[in-house]
Amino acid sequence: MAWRVRTRIRVTAAAMTATLSAGALAGCGVAALGGTDDDRAGRAPVPAGARAECPGTPAPRDSKARQVRGMWIATVAGIDWPKDTAHPAERQRAEFVKLLDTAKAMNMNAVFVQIRPNSDAFYPSPYEPWSQWITGTQGKDPGYDVLAFMLKEAHERNLEFHAWFNPYRVSRQGDLDKLAPNSPARQHPDWVRKYGKGLWYDPGLPQVRDLTTRAVLDVVRKYDIDAVHFDDYFYPYPEDGDFPDAATYKTHGGGLGKADWRRRNVDTLVESLSDQIHRTKPWVRFGISPFGVWRNKSTDPAGSATRALQSYDDIYADTRTWIREGWLDYVTPQLYWPIGDERADYATLAEWWSRQVEGTGVQLTIGQAAYRVGQDDTWKKPAELSRHLTLNARHPQVRGDVFFSATDIVSDRRGFADRLRRDHYAAPAIPPPARDGAGKAPPPVQDVAAGADGGGVRVRWRPSEGAASYAVYRVGGRRPGCAPVDPSALVADVRGGAIIDPSAKPGRTYTYYVTALDRLHHESAPARGATVTATGG
Repeated sequence: MAWRVRTRIRVTAAAMTATLSAGALAGCGVAALGGTDDDRAGRAPVPAGARAECPGTPAPRDSKARQVRGMWIATVAGIDWPKDTAHPAERQRAEFVKLLDTAKAMNMNAVFVQIRPNSDAFYPSPYEPWSQWITGTQGKDPGYDVLAFMLKEAHERNLEFHAWFNPYRVSRQGDLDKLAPNSPARQHPDWVRKYGKGLWYDPGLPQVRDLTTRAVLDVVRKYDIDAVHFDDYFYPYPEDGDFPDAATYKTHGGGLGKADWRRRNVDTLVESLSDQIHRTKPWVRFGISPFGVWRNKSTDPAGSATRALQSYDDIYADTRTWIREGWLDYVTPQLYWPIGDERADYATLAEWWSRQVEGTGVQLTIGQAAYRVGQDDTWKKPAELSRHLTLNARHPQVRGDVFFSATDIVSDRRGFADRLRRDHYAAPAIPPPARDGAGKAPPPVQDVAAGADGGGVRVRWRPSEGAASYAVYRVGGRRPGCAPVDPSALVADVRGGAIIDPSAKPGRTYTYYVTALDRLHHESAPARGATVTATGG
């Protein structure tokens, strides 16, 4: 349970200065405490069914203040982490922690971490070898459970952990003999097709879908992940010639045209995985980040007014069907074009995707191209991505953004990350609740107390049984003990039993309210508020 986890997370100015410019630090100021033994002594959690301190006070309603704010951490080829496989494990771990601290400094709440980049693993797997992107040698044990480490560090910072799998890619090079002896591709070369410069599993083979399913469910069962995540790689992007699956099609085509058969292969994996993930752990979500264009309107009247590669036709990913069938909990299309692009206008696509999810219960977040900042005249403007988030506000279906990738957020080229934080991420945010019917709010917390602590205010509470995190809201002045809270007044969303709010100004009076959330972000009503006058340090 959350209250038993002993953590201490203090996002200090020094830590943030190491990753972001000074401008990004303005207004930053809540340090989260997991709670000391003294905090928890004699404070048993509030059990389900206990009488609420403020009966009749409504829980905070879902609002635009609820957002997913995330970044991808790509491990393939050292894109984000680890940068150098020759570095010792201790240094690699420190580098990963720096990425997470950057996410917290940006007031983000989720990371999307690549743990199966090439039919390999960042964890001890019974099915696939250790990834070469950890040690430089596929199959070499790094000496620790990398995924367990990453999960622990992310959750201590109350960052959601979306475990990112690539379902079909085997290798970026074309020689099977260079793979580890225990690689399924070495053991079953008949499953593998060479295409372009790399190796791919054939998605038309039931054995391949079974391998991917077993690899994913192994992680779902063994690790406390928040979601399973796929990106845009299904059938490979078109290169010279057709993907070499003629023999598989002849055996398994079942009378369908080849394109429809390929789409059915991918649909089968997506539908089956969705069902099995949710039956294994109902609170683990399943999301996909597809290429940003489903089909162009010139091809299909239901498509977008764009002129770009079509995921439906070119990589056989029928994302629109996945949404309509409810196989996904969220979809994060990669809208890697600027506003006004002649081929694929960001504004056009944000509106198109908003229409696709409307009324479905599937959450829409947008994949943002942080990596493109500085590339050309449009992307040299540090405000371009900030403009995207401003535009998103026109569409209530857009529930947040995920940035590719972590290295770009850290580097803050041209101050774009600083600008994002200043314009949109000045305060923390809770992710929106999962679709109706999944999870429920824990009982409200009790015994909220607030007192001066050095240069800030310390807020403590009695935790709630089954809660995954706690939201702390601050309003100015002396307010009623029992009152609804405004979601925009959030100052922290933490795991544990206390926070220190160093941004409280000496001599000012504040009232703090605390709510409890389950891991799908369903929120309890607030407990009785605590009022305090801050003192100087």
